[in-house]
Amino acid sequence: MPKNNRKPKKNDVEQSNVALREMPEPQQPAPDGSKRSSSHQAARREADPRLEHLNDLRYQARQGGGEERIAKQHKQGKMTARERLELLLDTGSFREQDAFVLHRERNFGMDKPDKQFLGDGVITGWGTINGRLVYVYSQDFTVLGGSLSEVHAEKICKILDMAMKTGAPVIGINDSGGARIQEGVKSLGGYAEIFLRNTLASGVVPQISAIMGPCAGGAVYSPALTDFIFMVKNTSNMFVTGPDVIKAVMHEEVTFEDLGGAMTHNAVSGVSHMAAESEADCLALIRELLTYLPQNNLEDPPFEATSDDPLRMDDRLNTIIPENPNKPYDAKDVIRMIVDSGQFYEIQEHHARNIVVGFARLGGHSVGIVANQPVELAGVLDISAAIKGARFIRFCDCFNIPIVTFEDVPGFLPGVDQEHGGIIRHGAKLIYAYCEATVPKITVITRKAYGGAYCVMNSKHVRGDLNLAWPTAEIAVMGPDAAVNIIFRKELAEADDPNARRAELVADYRERFANPYVAAGRGYIDDVIEPRETRPRLINALEVLRNKRDTNPPKKHGNIPL
Repeated sequence: MPKNNRKPKKNDVEQSNVALREMPEPQQPAPDGSKRSSSHQAARREADPRLEHLNDLRYQARQGGGEERIAKQHKQGKMTARERLELLLDTGSFREQDAFVLHRERNFGMDKPDKQFLGDGVITGWGTINGRLVYVYSQDFTVLGGSLSEVHAEKICKILDMAMKTGAPVIGINDSGGARIQEGVKSLGGYAEIFLRNTLASGVVPQISAIMGPCAGGAVYSPALTDFIFMVKNTSNMFVTGPDVIKAVMHEEVTFEDLGGAMTHNAVSGVSHMAAESEADCLALIRELLTYLPQNNLEDPPFEATSDDPLRMDDRLNTIIPENPNKPYDAKDVIRMIVDSGQFYEIQEHHARNIVVGFARLGGHSVGIVANQPVELAGVLDISAAIKGARFIRFCDCFNIPIVTFEDVPGFLPGVDQEHGGIIRHGAKLIYAYCEATVPKITVITRKAYGGAYCVMNSKHVRGDLNLAWPTAEIAVMGPDAAVNIIFRKELAEADDPNARRAELVADYRERFANPYVAAGRGYIDDVIEPRETRPRLINALEVLRNKRDTNPPKKHGNIPL
């Protein structure tokens, strides 16, 4: 959206939303100026062949590929394209666009009537979710397998263009066999046109993709360019090349589900962000996600009043950190004790589980949460965790969502696989994301903050706005055991009882350095607080930082280490 656009006021939004709700049947005025009855209007419509023709065409468009193909879709446990939109959007709010579009291909028998379908396999338009405008497109697998043609792509591009102009999210429901082979390069060009708009819209309006069937070949890259991908277990899949091609070329046998199913992309590849149990569950999760997001990059996230006391303190937090520094605890428990009503909307739950990201509210305000997870790999940062965290942070920064970080990290994961896999480059993505972000950034160090990982996790040195620590925080170059082994290597080798001497030195190091007060003495930590005070302190900080202004140097764009 152009930067000089006026930020919509509340009344503007309310008025536009009213206009999007279900409209009553318009009444035609009688010659005497009175309103005609609905029965009179119905009779007039029946008598007018033009209106009959219009209604016939509308009926044809709603039938998609016909009853037989619709029945097959249902038999596979899938809804039709229209049924999905009805469930996703507020009742009666959908307004369809380009329902009468037909493809232009005349070769390979495509000019025959049984190959011509109104709408050409994709339903596009707009509606509301919780009263807020969204643009949608839903591919119809019952029409030529939902394959993408030139005009199919044009319809999607038109929706993306309108979303950019008016500043509203886009939700794409993908269920397609891929490019329409009969159209050759025209269908490939259509994909490229969509990719361009996905890229231009990135960071301007939220883009959400729901995979509700096959999504293969070039089709996968439009969802990959969007902000969030939702998949449905057992009925959706994504892959660049299918099992048959892999078997022929690579001599590897793999099932559709193992290659590109919902759990494969949620747990292994990290391509998908949510794995839903059913299509209805998937659409409900999308509706919930939007409650945390603004309409566009010029708006603030929506505020939702809460009955949860902003001054509430939870005494359980004071004892949640184990006495043994090597014993884990669940970071999600910490998050739920602090946020409004314990509600945490986790993103990529099954992937890179050593870092937790997601949305919550504090005092009614939407926030992005990033937390190291001690119950998985002791909360270390590795390649997958760095990428997962960086992408989430950059999304929050795009859309004015404050970032709250809960830090308990012993460092980066060592090993040949990590080094050869590029942990240096991928770890730098997380550093880049935190450094670049200009939204309010708050960090709470709950326990370990060692080495370079201390720097990475939104330290004061990378423009952290408020950095708090619990008394259990340990801030040092490395853990006491490792530090003693290096610093006192010679002394330990010469000691009569190395184990006893090591224990003494570790205890001394921990007392002198593995605490928050050295960093607090330098001003690197703004305050050391009781853990139970965390909720009111965070809410207060968000209020203080609400009008924060920070900028980056003028440039076309940075060069993030991709």
